[in-house]
Amino acid sequence: MSNLVPWHQIVRLKPELRSGELSLAEFAADLHEVVTEAGKRPIYEDREKFFALTYPTHALRELVRDVAGRLAGQNTKAVRQLEMTYGGGKTHTLITLHHLFHDPDGLPDIAAVREFREHANSRLPQAATAALCFDKIDVEKGIEGVRAPDGERRTLKHPWSVLAFQLAGAEGLRLLHANNEDEERDTPPAEPLLVKLIERQQRDGTATLILLDEVMMYAHAKAGVAEDWVAHLRNFFQYLTQAVTKIDRAAIVASILATDPSRMTDALGKKILRDIADIFRRQREEGVQPVQREDVAEVLRRRFFESESIRDPQSYKPQVIGIVKGIAKLDETTRRGTKEAEERFLHSFPFHPDVTDVLYSRWTQIESFQRTRGILRTLATALRDAESWDRSPLVGPAVLLAEPDSANVSEAVRELAGVASTDAVQGKKTEWVPLLEAELDKAREVQRECSALQPEREAEQAVVAIFLYSQPVGQKAHTPELLRLVGGAGPDRIELEKGLLRWRDTSWFLDDADIGDDAASYGAERGLPKSWRLGNAPNLKQMHDQACKDRVTDDMVEARLEDLIRKTKPLTSGAAAAGAVVHMLPKSPREVGDDGSFRYVILGPDAASESGKPSRIAKQFLDETTGSNRPRVNRNAVVIAVPSREGLDAARTRVRALLGWEDVESQLTTQTVDPVRSQRLRRQKSNTQAELPSVIRQAYGIVVTVDAENSVHAFKLPASGQPLFEEIKGHEKTRLTDTPVNAEALLPGGPYDLWQEGEDARFASQLAGAFARHPRLPKVLRPKLVTDTVLAGVREGLFVARLRRPDGSFRTWWRESVEAEAAGDEALEIVLPEKAELTRLPEALLAPGVLPSLWTDDDGGEASSALPVATLLNYFAGGHVATIPRDHYDDMVTVPACPADTVLEAVEQAVELGTVWLTNPPATSWKEPVPAGALNDKAMLRPPPDRLTPQDLLSEAMRAAAWQDDAANGLAIAQALSQERATSLPWGLVRDGIRAAINAHWLVLADGSVDPNCEYDQARQLQIRVRTDAPPSPPPPSSAAKLDVAQLQELADRAPSLLAAAGSAELGFEVSVTLTGNVSDEERTAVDAALADTAPDLKST
Repeated sequence: MSNLVPWHQIVRLKPELRSGELSLAEFAADLHEVVTEAGKRPIYEDREKFFALTYPTHALRELVRDVAGRLAGQNTKAVRQLEMTYGGGKTHTLITLHHLFHDPDGLPDIAAVREFREHANSRLPQAATAALCFDKIDVEKGIEGVRAPDGERRTLKHPWSVLAFQLAGAEGLRLLHANNEDEERDTPPAEPLLVKLIERQQRDGTATLILLDEVMMYAHAKAGVAEDWVAHLRNFFQYLTQAVTKIDRAAIVASILATDPSRMTDALGKKILRDIADIFRRQREEGVQPVQREDVAEVLRRRFFESESIRDPQSYKPQVIGIVKGIAKLDETTRRGTKEAEERFLHSFPFHPDVTDVLYSRWTQIESFQRTRGILRTLATALRDAESWDRSPLVGPAVLLAEPDSANVSEAVRELAGVASTDAVQGKKTEWVPLLEAELDKAREVQRECSALQPEREAEQAVVAIFLYSQPVGQKAHTPELLRLVGGAGPDRIELEKGLLRWRDTSWFLDDADIGDDAASYGAERGLPKSWRLGNAPNLKQMHDQACKDRVTDDMVEARLEDLIRKTKPLTSGAAAAGAVVHMLPKSPREVGDDGSFRYVILGPDAASESGKPSRIAKQFLDETTGSNRPRVNRNAVVIAVPSREGLDAARTRVRALLGWEDVESQLTTQTVDPVRSQRLRRQKSNTQAELPSVIRQAYGIVVTVDAENSVHAFKLPASGQPLFEEIKGHEKTRLTDTPVNAEALLPGGPYDLWQEGEDARFASQLAGAFARHPRLPKVLRPKLVTDTVLAGVREGLFVARLRRPDGSFRTWWRESVEAEAAGDEALEIVLPEKAELTRLPEALLAPGVLPSLWTDDDGGEASSALPVATLLNYFAGGHVATIPRDHYDDMVTVPACPADTVLEAVEQAVELGTVWLTNPPATSWKEPVPAGALNDKAMLRPPPDRLTPQDLLSEAMRAAAWQDDAANGLAIAQALSQERATSLPWGLVRDGIRAAINAHWLVLADGSVDPNCEYDQARQLQIRVRTDAPPSPPPPSSAAKLDVAQLQELADRAPSLLAAAGSAELGFEVSVTLTGNVSDEERTAVDAALADTAPDLKST
């Protein structure tokens, strides 16, 4: 609130208002008490006190001037009617006239009296005043205490008698009576008699002032007893107004309307008012409204505050400037018209001008609201109660609140609510008090959330402000009006708007049409609605809240929640694809299998758990299968997702909200619903539906599974937008893997400890199943991952796979893939290499470099070019340990035993297939059967020989040794090559070389030759000739690309790298230069000259 101070530190309440001595009843002036000098309320009867409180408004001063002129015989304005409802100052006006003209010389010398005199421009004439206070005349017994000029008092029954007695005493009664008796007459006197009465009164030189108050009240009551009395009254007023008009120094000022208009609105009342009004309309001048809107603030100031504190308006101008500055931050109109706003606020200070305006302009339309008197009563109560706690810099809606933290409305608001409740809609009254108490409670909750609004209670102020603006029924407050009214203390705009929006969202009685008119309804940025109105019809929010409370049952919530859980894809997304068997809301553990497959279980709300506290139901799914006597074996293959209790509460709340909107929708199907409300209902329902998948996903934030110690534990997942299974899979406490484990970890002594002491072999399925059974092991998403790892261990030589045949024999696999059919066989065993004996040895394993430490020198170091068969046999004799180099260390691997004949059989296959070359001079074999007797301990295995090229066969040495007239045979070529290379070459090598040369068209078969795939014993019959029309060697491969200048420069920069990459090959470039566009001869010549410096023959094209 910056430098602003509370209003009550600038202006001071009158002591009698603060102490409660000033009764609210005293705001209802009583003309009869004044003219009869009853002595009951000095505030009205004592002229000094009266005029100290009276504000001479412009209209009131004008009326006094006109009446003074008439009473002085200076104008013809004989009949004046006060045009206002009750509480608008009409009785106060009549009292003012009585005091001013009854004894003008005895008036006190105070400011208000001086203003009246100065405005009248003349001395106030003295008049005999007769007051017909119709609200005091009983229709049966009349009125007591009517005072004659000589002081005599009587009880009189008829209005004309009351008039005559006040003007001329008993003589006046005789003047009107048919028999000149001092008695009343029962019929209204005609105009001539009334003229005589007035003239009789004026003999002493005083004028005549007749004051009529509350005419309608008496007329309506009298007509209820005898309807023909309406004619008597009509005639009386007709005669009276005519008589007064004819006498120069006589005047009537009349207030026709009743104090309680609501009692006069029946057909009879309307007819009476119309008839009487017509009479006064014929004779009267323009109507008078003594207190107008611009006068209200001053009337209030004089009535409530000590005169010294309000004497100098300039003294509180700094406060006003600060107030306007704060409001200007909220309201664009105020910001643009700061000067005008300051003048307006200064004129009404300490009252917020909008408060008095809304009460005067809107509330006076409610028949039971007492206009100025109503404003006085309301604010008197409010100011008295709020002075002790209100921190507002001016009197605004905050003074209408009850003390802070009170659950009840203030006395002032209760009184206003009573007035507003009489303004019925379609015959139905609004019970405003409980409605406002409910809304104020919501506003206080908003203030607790938005603490910046707590000190000045802006949210509560907004409730009261909108209540004020919502009267009469159907009216509303536009947002700028609301911001101006609650912004007196200069609240932060963002916080204020946030608070107002929050209240709007929770309100039960803000009109739906207003709630739905903000930009956010159409997808734009959410802002304040254009208008606000509190109504008696519950809005969608209240209907929804009531539906959630009274009609949506817990069973309905649970049923819908279960259905939505089943439909929430993020709970199961990716699980089945990753290999998990998904169980959505199983009813019992028997529905979750126990076969070692990984099971992902989503349990319902009854299994809700907390971190560290798994529920009984969740534990049951891990402990049991078909019953408590059938414990679950594969506990490590089950992971359960359950909701947290707080997450479940949130999900149930949103489900209840959805069911509530559906209930509201059902209620409205039989009603005519305006489009705005219907659209908002659809949007609320749609938004709630859209939120539910995320809310349910977040509810499932607890994972229940077994830990490494085989204890059931529950842990909480961090909030995430990922699919639930992905989050579970990635959490370290789940210990879940979806990648193959390390095969070495499956060995005895490894971290998984899968082998029992003395155990040589295990079924492959047992190794895979161990991960599902033993919680100390990681959870494996796909059991096949373990099987794949085991089979990978077989391929790597860490294990031997063994499968018993039907005949009792075994088939083994080592360092090779196990066929799919065998891999899926439950009887497949995994044997440790040191305990295994191979029944077959794949020939491919004998290739150089395949088996560790086999093709090495005697020290086991460098690779050797020859492998003695004896060494090979020893390698597979059993117990041999091979060395495998690893990163930074050597690994020792046992080679399984393999019978010698099986090894030799593998050697024969390897030689015949070309995997190795066998030599055992003079025998040599490669890609051909091993000769009998050649495969023994002395035989050597060598890597496959280098292949022969056509050039090898047609070299000059070979032409001289094996060719005659471009013809040769296979045996000659084989012998010549062996002699040339000083080693016996295998026939398979020579045969492949001849066949390759034939295929490359270097050689052709001679007539009568055998097939080139012949064996060695037919080598002489393989006749070949040199092809005489052999094609020239093909040009080396090349490629071409278009380069711009920058790319050509980059290529030149990379020339050293290209030369290094080419090695011994000759690197060359073919370059062409192209000029495009409009090229002149001079430009082309210049380019060619530059190119000639690099290559003389290079020209552009």
